[in-house]
Amino acid sequence: MSFEAQIARLFAMDEATWARHANSWSVWTRITTLPLLLAAIWSHAVLAWGALLPVAGAAAWIWLNPRVFSPPRSTDSWASRATFGERLWLERKSRAIPRRHRQAPRVLGVLSGLGFLLALAGAVALAFWPMLAGLILCLLAKLWFCDRMVWLYEDMAGADSSLREWVK
Repeated sequence: MSFEAQIARLFAMDEATWARHANSWSVWTRITTLPLLLAAIWSHAVLAWGALLPVAGAAAWIWLNPRVFSPPRSTDSWASRATFGERLWLERKSRAIPRRHRQAPRVLGVLSGLGFLLALAGAVALAFWPMLAGLILCLLAKLWFCDRMVWLYEDMAGADSSLREWVK
């Protein structure tokens, strides 16, 4: 099982949760998660152990986000298609992914992870510029990953009519 699939399993992403996560509000508000988490971690400078409360709140938001929005009326949006591609990517052990889509998501995942680690280290050390650089790297890589997922979905839906039915 891939690392991403293990994370999806941790998040208990069933059909209903994926349907809700296809809501553009879910996708775009999820992008706010990392800045919120970093601000919560940074707050240890003022709150000491009390910072665990906002960190727990940010962690709760990470888990709740794909569940709090209703399934969208229409899934004909970039954000919805990004979630469709992400589902396909997570199923890559059991579903053939076109060769041209196999490497870039891995590279972007590594870049996003490195950015996250840099941002996290910066927030813990109260080092603003490393935190900001890590945040920017993480978010740019994640958005590029999402764009690649739209492309993956479009390519695979072009070859499999059952995937085209995901768009309503």
